[in-house]
Amino acid sequence: MLREKLLDKRIILASGSPRRQQFLRELDIDFTIQIKEVEEIYPNDLQASEITIFLAELKANAFDLLEENEILITSDTIVWHENKALGKPKDAQDAFEMLQSLSGKTHEVITSVCFKTKNSLETITETTKVTFNSLSDEAIRYYIETYKPFDKAGSYGIQEWIGLVGIAKIEGSYTNVVGLPVDKVCKKLIHYAEIN
Repeated sequence: MLREKLLDKRIILASGSPRRQQFLRELDIDFTIQIKEVEEIYPNDLQASEITIFLAELKANAFDLLEENEILITSDTIVWHENKALGKPKDAQDAFEMLQSLSGKTHEVITSVCFKTKNSLETITETTKVTFNSLSDEAIRYYIETYKPFDKAGSYGIQEWIGLVGIAKIEGSYTNVVGLPVDKVCKKLIHYAEIN
């Protein structure tokens, strides 16, 4: 359905995330992947969704000249916990400390998705609340050693073992926690297909 609506559009996904790429494939749309290296640094005074919006738009603005029919999609996800952004861990010790801090508590997963065309730039944001069970140090170590979650914000992937045993509940979009609020992205792409 979406593929037919977007026949005259060229979708560019600027993300190296295998999970985001898989979601777009599952939407059954044609897209290309183009990645431009961007230093993901944001001003210290930004909070929560301000961070993800800033970074998603920073990634989009690395692409200057788009064609009339192109839609560029960039995205950024953080784990927001106790007024602090948890990005990707530096190493196993950092991952261990992050997961210890999330254990038995509720945090937010915030994703911003930026859509850039030749004439417009628009960003949408989704926030999901995730509550962890209490995790033993042994379980945390097993997860880190087995799944090596070093490319994931907050040091975990909800779709992995830790999501099965460690998460008590989520409030909001599941796909957002994986890395992309797919329902909102789909709606936005339909909107772009229909405006011209």
